[in-house]
Amino acid sequence: MSALFNFQSLITVVLLLICTCAYIRGIFPKIMDKNKEGISGTFWKCARIGERLSLWVAGCCFIMAGFVLLF
Repeated sequence: MSALFNFQSLITVVLLLICTCAYIRGIFPKIMDKNKEGISGTFWKCARIGERLSLWVAGCCFIMAGFVLLF
């Protein structure tokens, strides 16, 4: 089933996107420029969410890991 039709899969994909973008921006900061538009701008926004809300994102990752393991 596609991740768009299953809510748990959609949340998992969004969390993985946020975590991956924040990690890549930490290693290679010049790749994601804030002035880019389109898909690069979306990746920059995901990286910004991962940096500023890192405690909440980590908590959501732990909760989602529990759901994936238990259900």
